Amino acid sequence: MENRHIVFLGLGSNIGNKKQNLENAIKKLGEKISGIQASKFYETEPWGFVNQDKFLNAVIIGRTNLCPSQLLKFVKQIEQAVGRVERFKWGPREIDIDILFYDDLVYKDDFLIIPHPFIQERKFVLEPLLDLDPNFVHPIFKKTVRQLHEKLSL
Repeated sequence: MENRHIVFLGLGSNIGNKKQNLENAIKKLGEKISGIQASKFYETEPWGFVNQDKFLNAVIIGRTNLCPSQLLKFVKQIEQAVGRVERFKWGPREIDIDILFYDDLVYKDDFLIIPHPFIQERKFVLEPLLDLDPNFVHPIFKKTVRQLHEKLSL
């Protein structure tokens, strides 16, 4: 069966070999996400807890047959496989993978919100998204990635 759901995932790392952490995660994500295209890697300032090393961030787009809850479970398995250690909110991490978009789905439960609730205010997500699909329309705000980025840059 052809993978039918288009997903965008955001990745970040600021501990260890950041580039290798991102590359390993992308490779492992390819086990259940086909046709992965990755943005350039961007070095960015930390968010939330700012007294830590800069992050290396990227966004990928691909296709999957996993439903949102299965995708979340798979993403958490990949974080563990790459060596993520839970510390504290917005703290340093070997790898962080967020589900940004899943088709044009708007979804919320106790564990997952799609689209990711803070995309529009995070340059470290919007800039890599510009590389992949600047015309993708946010399903809630009804603005393209380019428009959201321009608004953030004002």
